[in-house]
Amino acid sequence: MSNYEVPKVWEWDKDESNQFGNQPVAGSRFEKELPVGEKPLQVYSLGTPNGIKVAIMLEELKEAGVEEADYDLYLINISEGDQFGSDFVKINPNSKIPAMVDHSTDEPIRVFESVSILLYLADKFEQFMPTKLAERTELMNWLFWQTGAAPYVGGGFGHFYNYAPTKQEYPINRFTMETKRQLDLLDKHLADKPFIGGDEYTIADMAIWPWYGRLVQGELYGGAAEFLKANEYTHLLEWANRIQERPAVKRALEVEYKDIK
Repeated sequence: MSNYEVPKVWEWDKDESNQFGNQPVAGSRFEKELPVGEKPLQVYSLGTPNGIKVAIMLEELKEAGVEEADYDLYLINISEGDQFGSDFVKINPNSKIPAMVDHSTDEPIRVFESVSILLYLADKFEQFMPTKLAERTELMNWLFWQTGAAPYVGGGFGHFYNYAPTKQEYPINRFTMETKRQLDLLDKHLADKPFIGGDEYTIADMAIWPWYGRLVQGELYGGAAEFLKANEYTHLLEWANRIQERPAVKRALEVEYKDIK
């Protein structure tokens, strides 16, 4: 049982240490210049599930022969607080990776939030996105599902199961329940189709796989697949393994991040 008593008004303890640098205020915390390379797309990211999404899309575009999708990729080390540097905050005021700037346009266009980047690239290059209204709407259903559902997996289950300084039964049980419900949802959805949207591989697969595919494959949160009994989700596992065999996905998992000095 916890002895914590909820105060009437929450106050931030500025002396409290937090490895992720969380604070209750937005905006930059220091001046830091970002490098800008010669490629059309400048990407600032990290190999988290959200970062992997964008790397997959960029590598899939290269695999499809879209030369205009060439990119430079730079490391934003969130454990060291790079996301709060002044240049990065100008691109993404929310201080989250990934973020991208398209320099191929008359005026550079900033794009932040991982799914927004996927949609931008899909529309710009007319790739991995259905054009028919019904199919596009189904894709959008699953994209927005992912953006709403994944925080329960990462910030909920992943945090309390793997990262929290103490193990607490209530939040672990609560978020495990929701994570398994989501896995079951995907497993049922994929029972009669090869990809999230049906017969065609799309950005919906790219958005969902780094979170849920890698989770059931045992690649997230200290190998939480055993705890979640991920082997029970056979259709989801088949889909996850199918996606992982794509050459562009393999390259996306091996992309080299340049350090920001």
